[in-house]
Amino acid sequence: MTKIGIFFGTESGRTHLVAKYIAKSLGDAASTPIDIGRATLADFLAYDALILGSPTHGGGQLPDRSVAACPPSWQAFLPQLAGADLSGKVAAIYGVGDQKQYPGAFVDAIAVIQSTLLASGARVVGRWPTTGYDFAASRAVAGEHFLGLALDQINQPGLTGQRVESWLAQVRPALLPGV
Repeated sequence: MTKIGIFFGTESGRTHLVAKYIAKSLGDAASTPIDIGRATLADFLAYDALILGSPTHGGGQLPDRSVAACPPSWQAFLPQLAGADLSGKVAAIYGVGDQKQYPGAFVDAIAVIQSTLLASGARVVGRWPTTGYDFAASRAVAGEHFLGLALDQINQPGLTGQRVESWLAQVRPALLPGV
Protein backbone atom coordinates (compact mmCIF):
# COMPACT_ATOMS: atom_id res chain seq x y z
CA MET A 1 0.00 0.00 0.00
CA THR A 2 1.25 3.48 -0.89
CA LYS A 3 1.57 5.75 2.09
CA ILE A 4 0.91 9.45 2.25
CA GLY A 5 3.99 11.41 3.29
CA ILE A 6 3.14 14.04 5.89
CA PHE A 7 5.59 16.95 6.14
CA PHE A 8 5.17 20.01 8.34
CA GLY A 9 6.97 23.15 9.40
CA THR A 10 6.22 24.63 12.79
CA GLU A 11 6.99 27.47 15.17
CA SER A 12 4.78 26.92 18.19
CA GLY A 13 4.03 23.23 17.67
CA ARG A 14 0.44 23.77 16.49
CA THR A 15 1.19 22.67 12.92
CA HIS A 16 2.94 19.57 14.26
CA LEU A 17 -0.09 18.73 16.42
CA VAL A 18 -2.31 18.93 13.34
CA ALA A 19 0.12 16.70 11.42
CA LYS A 20 -0.06 14.11 14.20
CA TYR A 21 -3.86 14.32 14.21
CA ILE A 22 -3.94 13.80 10.43
CA ALA A 23 -1.57 10.82 10.67
CA LYS A 24 -3.67 9.25 13.40
CA SER A 25 -6.87 9.80 11.41
CA LEU A 26 -5.34 8.22 8.26
CA GLY A 27 -3.87 5.30 10.22
CA ASP A 28 -1.69 2.91 8.21
CA ALA A 29 -2.21 5.00 5.06
CA ALA A 30 0.09 7.75 6.40
CA SER A 31 3.72 8.11 7.32
CA THR A 32 4.85 9.37 10.69
CA PRO A 33 4.84 13.17 10.32
CA ILE A 34 8.24 14.56 9.31
CA ASP A 35 9.51 18.02 10.26
CA ILE A 36 10.50 19.63 6.94
CA GLY A 37 13.49 21.21 8.68
CA ARG A 38 14.92 17.73 9.21
CA ALA A 39 13.85 16.26 5.86
CA THR A 40 16.04 15.68 2.84
CA LEU A 41 14.91 16.03 -0.74
CA ALA A 42 15.12 12.22 -1.01
CA ASP A 43 12.74 11.89 1.97
CA PHE A 44 10.27 14.18 0.24
CA LEU A 45 10.53 12.55 -3.18
CA ALA A 46 9.98 9.07 -1.71
CA TYR A 47 6.21 9.73 -1.60
CA ASP A 48 3.81 10.13 -4.51
CA ALA A 49 1.08 11.47 -2.21
CA LEU A 50 1.82 14.29 0.19
CA ILE A 51 0.11 16.29 2.91
CA LEU A 52 2.06 19.43 3.72
CA GLY A 53 1.48 21.84 6.58
CA SER A 54 2.88 25.21 7.56
CA PRO A 55 2.11 28.16 9.76
CA THR A 56 2.30 31.66 8.32
CA HIS A 57 4.62 33.97 10.20
CA GLY A 58 3.72 37.61 10.77
CA GLY A 59 3.05 39.45 7.54
CA GLY A 60 2.85 36.35 5.36
CA GLN A 61 6.30 34.77 5.52
CA LEU A 62 7.15 31.12 5.82
CA PRO A 63 8.80 30.26 9.12
CA ASP A 64 12.59 29.95 9.01
CA ARG A 65 15.74 30.83 10.92
CA SER A 66 15.75 34.23 9.24
CA VAL A 67 12.36 34.94 10.83
CA ALA A 68 12.71 35.35 14.60
CA ALA A 69 14.19 32.26 16.27
CA CYS A 70 12.49 29.65 14.13
CA PRO A 71 14.21 26.37 13.27
CA PRO A 72 14.90 25.52 9.60
CA SER A 73 11.61 25.05 7.81
CA TRP A 74 9.84 25.53 4.47
CA GLN A 75 11.79 28.71 3.64
CA ALA A 76 15.00 26.66 3.59
CA PHE A 77 13.48 23.55 1.99
CA LEU A 78 11.42 24.93 -0.92
CA PRO A 79 14.44 26.06 -3.00
CA GLN A 80 15.50 22.38 -3.15
CA LEU A 81 12.34 21.69 -5.17
CA ALA A 82 13.38 24.11 -7.93
CA GLY A 83 14.22 21.89 -10.86
CA ALA A 84 12.86 18.75 -9.17
CA ASP A 85 10.37 16.74 -11.21
CA LEU A 86 7.22 16.40 -9.15
CA SER A 87 5.02 15.26 -12.03
CA GLY A 88 2.93 12.32 -10.91
CA LYS A 89 2.87 13.57 -7.31
CA VAL A 90 -0.33 14.74 -5.65
CA ALA A 91 -0.26 17.09 -2.68
CA ALA A 92 -2.76 18.59 -0.26
CA ILE A 93 -1.74 21.57 1.87
CA TYR A 94 -2.99 22.84 5.21
CA GLY A 95 -2.07 26.11 6.85
CA VAL A 96 -2.27 27.21 10.45
CA GLY A 97 -2.77 30.90 11.12
CA ASP A 98 -4.32 33.55 13.36
CA GLN A 99 -7.09 35.35 11.51
CA LYS A 100 -7.52 38.01 14.23
CA GLN A 101 -3.89 38.99 14.88
CA TYR A 102 -2.83 38.65 11.21
CA PRO A 103 -6.04 39.25 9.22
CA GLY A 104 -4.17 40.55 6.16
CA ALA A 105 -1.95 37.49 5.69
CA PHE A 106 -4.07 34.63 7.01
CA VAL A 107 -2.56 31.26 5.97
CA ASP A 108 -0.50 32.84 3.15
CA ALA A 109 1.98 29.96 3.47
CA ILE A 110 -0.48 27.70 1.64
CA ALA A 111 -0.09 29.82 -1.52
CA VAL A 112 3.70 29.96 -1.26
CA ILE A 113 4.01 26.18 -0.96
CA GLN A 114 1.42 25.55 -3.67
CA SER A 115 3.22 27.85 -6.11
CA THR A 116 6.47 25.91 -5.72
CA LEU A 117 4.74 22.55 -6.09
CA LEU A 118 2.87 23.57 -9.24
CA ALA A 119 6.03 25.01 -10.79
CA SER A 120 7.68 21.61 -10.31
CA GLY A 121 4.80 19.69 -11.88
CA ALA A 122 2.83 18.42 -8.87
CA ARG A 123 -0.96 18.34 -8.77
CA VAL A 124 -2.43 20.11 -5.73
CA VAL A 125 -5.84 19.16 -4.35
CA GLY A 126 -7.91 20.10 -1.34
CA ARG A 127 -9.43 23.55 -1.74
CA TRP A 128 -11.47 24.63 1.27
CA PRO A 129 -14.38 27.14 1.57
CA THR A 130 -13.66 30.55 3.09
CA THR A 131 -17.03 30.63 4.87
CA GLY A 132 -16.77 30.54 8.65
CA TYR A 133 -13.57 32.60 8.80
CA ASP A 134 -13.10 36.30 9.62
CA PHE A 135 -9.98 37.70 7.92
CA ALA A 136 -9.19 40.64 5.64
CA ALA A 137 -6.91 39.09 2.99
CA SER A 138 -4.97 35.98 2.10
CA ARG A 139 -2.76 35.06 -0.85
CA ALA A 140 -4.15 31.54 -0.30
CA VAL A 141 -7.63 32.47 -1.55
CA ALA A 142 -8.96 31.89 -5.06
CA GLY A 143 -12.56 32.94 -5.45
CA GLU A 144 -14.43 31.71 -2.40
CA HIS A 145 -11.97 28.95 -1.50
CA PHE A 146 -8.64 28.63 0.21
CA LEU A 147 -6.05 26.74 -1.85
CA GLY A 148 -5.83 24.25 1.02
CA LEU A 149 -7.27 23.67 4.48
CA ALA A 150 -7.15 26.79 6.66
CA LEU A 151 -6.97 26.27 10.43
CA ASP A 152 -6.96 28.81 13.26
CA GLN A 153 -5.84 26.97 16.38
CA ILE A 154 -5.96 30.18 18.46
CA ASN A 155 -9.41 31.58 17.67
CA GLN A 156 -11.26 28.47 16.42
CA PRO A 157 -9.59 25.44 18.01
CA GLY A 158 -12.92 23.70 18.51
CA LEU A 159 -13.47 23.52 14.74
CA THR A 160 -10.14 21.90 13.87
CA GLY A 161 -11.14 18.25 14.28
CA GLN A 162 -14.29 18.59 12.20
CA ARG A 163 -12.51 20.62 9.52
CA VAL A 164 -9.62 18.15 9.28
CA GLU A 165 -11.93 15.13 9.04
CA SER A 166 -14.09 16.76 6.33
CA TRP A 167 -10.99 17.84 4.38
CA LEU A 168 -9.41 14.37 4.64
CA ALA A 169 -12.62 12.80 3.31
CA GLN A 170 -12.33 15.17 0.35
CA VAL A 171 -8.62 14.66 -0.43
CA ARG A 172 -8.20 10.96 0.42
CA PRO A 173 -9.51 9.68 -2.96
CA ALA A 174 -7.01 11.87 -4.85
CA LEU A 175 -4.12 10.94 -2.56
CA LEU A 176 -4.94 7.23 -2.40
CA PRO A 177 -6.82 6.36 -5.58
CA GLY A 178 -8.43 2.95 -5.54
CA VAL A 179 -8.20 2.58 -1.78
